[in-house]
Amino acid sequence: MRREIGLAHATRRFVAHLSGERRASEHTVTAYERDLRQLHAFVEQRLGRAPALHEVDKLVLRGWLAELTRAHGTSTIARKLASVRAFFKYLSRDEPSRENPAEGLATPRVRRLLPLVLSTDAAANVMAAPVPRGAGGPRPPLDAGQALLLRDRLILELLYGCGLRVHELAGLEKDAFALDVGSLAVLGKGRKERRVPIGRACQAAHDEYLRARPLLCHPKTGAQDARALLLGRLGRRLGIRQIQNLVKRHGLVGAGRSDLHPHALRHTCATHMLEGGADIRVIQEFLGHQSLSTTQRYTHLSIERLLRVYDESHPLAVARPRDRR
Repeated sequence: MRREIGLAHATRRFVAHLSGERRASEHTVTAYERDLRQLHAFVEQRLGRAPALHEVDKLVLRGWLAELTRAHGTSTIARKLASVRAFFKYLSRDEPSRENPAEGLATPRVRRLLPLVLSTDAAANVMAAPVPRGAGGPRPPLDAGQALLLRDRLILELLYGCGLRVHELAGLEKDAFALDVGSLAVLGKGRKERRVPIGRACQAAHDEYLRARPLLCHPKTGAQDARALLLGRLGRRLGIRQIQNLVKRHGLVGAGRSDLHPHALRHTCATHMLEGGADIRVIQEFLGHQSLSTTQRYTHLSIERLLRVYDESHPLAVARPRDRR
């Protein structure tokens, strides 16, 4: 007779599998665990006690999804359903005879909005937004303020020029650059390392920032994170939220976009590469996508942008009434 386990215990096993065997990112592990805890709370409320795993059947899952529709949109529900599917798929792998109640559940149709992609001119303006004072003339003495601007310039070059994810950028070490071969070591999803080529603008931004990096330290102790590439004013590793805020600030200054975020620069990088003639497989490797289908969305994105520009600019795009004079 099979010994039944509790839903909470099975959830802990799955979370340990994600962070250990799968080596998923901290963000992914947290999201999956949160979704499964919400499912646990829903079932526990219905039963009035801690649920066993076998008590979560298809009917219960449908009830949970129906409950979610009261407070969440389709994209959130689809993501939570994906967490539950991954959970039961993991359990079925260990016990093939176990029924998978998530099989056959319909995923709500998600209306995908066109992601933000900058034009080449707007992208260039954003890259130039954090240019320190005195640029183009004699180099002024460096101070902490200029060091921060040089750091910001490198951040923008890495997001747009190298298409990095924001967590990849925040985790960069000082020795990640191999300037002799023009590449960068990036630790991506699943802690998989890939080499990303870097252009001359990025190399120049890197060299300028390293010259100023010693100025970013604790004002009293001089303490500084010796390993992190990107530092804050007090010498500590720059966090994801700080990067998001500075991208938003420079997006407003450079392109008049207060909604610019790091992933938009990654989208822009991939779209511009595709429009410039890069092979889709090359872009896949460059971005670190495990599946080609993830990269192929940029093909659709490029076409959608083309259609939008056509609709907005071509005189024959919109049917006009005939001149009856």
